[in-house]
Amino acid sequence: MNNIKRIQEALIRKDLDAILLTDEKNQRYAAGFPFTDGLVLVGREKAWLLTDSRYIEAAEMAAGDCCAVQMFDREHSLGDLLRAALKECGCEKLAAEDTRMSHARWSATEKLLGLSLLPAGELMGELRASKNDEEIACMIRAQRISEKALEEVLPLIRVGMTEKEVMAELVYHMLRNGSEGNSFDPIVVTGTKTSMPHGVPGDNVIRDGDFVTMDFGSLSGGYCSDMTRTVAVGHATEEMRHIYGIVLEAQLAGIAAARSGVPGKVIDQAARDVIEKAGYGEYFGHGFGHSLGLDIHEPPMAGPRGEAPMEVNDLCSAEPGIYLPGKFGVRIEDVMIIRPEGAEVITKAPKSELIVLKG
Repeated sequence: MNNIKRIQEALIRKDLDAILLTDEKNQRYAAGFPFTDGLVLVGREKAWLLTDSRYIEAAEMAAGDCCAVQMFDREHSLGDLLRAALKECGCEKLAAEDTRMSHARWSATEKLLGLSLLPAGELMGELRASKNDEEIACMIRAQRISEKALEEVLPLIRVGMTEKEVMAELVYHMLRNGSEGNSFDPIVVTGTKTSMPHGVPGDNVIRDGDFVTMDFGSLSGGYCSDMTRTVAVGHATEEMRHIYGIVLEAQLAGIAAARSGVPGKVIDQAARDVIEKAGYGEYFGHGFGHSLGLDIHEPPMAGPRGEAPMEVNDLCSAEPGIYLPGKFGVRIEDVMIIRPEGAEVITKAPKSELIVLKG
């Protein structure tokens, strides 16, 4: 998978001659190859992938005909190869990822090339926001892996198990079912720690009547999945069921409001209205959702400050929550594809009723 042509079309629209990509995720988006040393240069008519001996064979296989793959070594430095490529494409207006490069690297690159770099980090964000069919297929595949792992792990959860043990089971079962790795560090919290939206798994033990919140994701083709399910172990109180019901209603309201052209803040407010009406507005502190793809957090966002409208084929999480400090919290998260007529939810794991596991 590569997106060289899409980038080249964007260069023409933005009146740029070339763009220098140093970020691993942007390199993968452009040329289909993830590596930690090297870079991708995309000109209007030609692209180059420059790497070293550790990656050259894999880079050639991945890039195919989309890039001229070149290896830098002691005799041919990265700077020499890059300057030659810039000369070949007659580059005068060279863009780079101002949102991904450190100031030190930006300055060093300008000195190395004798060119002033033009900021174009937002260009890559805009291109990566709307996914093509192949990207969507990767994300759905990653989602199915996560769902299969959850299905296999739920029967294993029991009283006396620690958060770390549940996390380890999720990671193992995701890998066993085909994940390339975790799309982020999994969150598994129980008891009063479920009131912490980004609590860190520890040695806390699951007790009878506890909530367990699991937020995790797989990788397929480099693309992320993301999901959260909150379950009870042993039994659930009426208050726990009541809060779960409010969060579910809020999530469904946000999903119903989502479609192309709608700003993220409108989607967020639809869910927030439900929680505020129920009297728990102060306990929903984060945004309704975030876009995702090669990175677990990408623009645009579906939060209170989400001014940007959602576009067709953006993928966005739907994850409202209520968090009662010192007591418990509930979050339910799915991923949806933004369509002109509404949102298509790709997450299939059950959520319509609170799952209560045997203790």
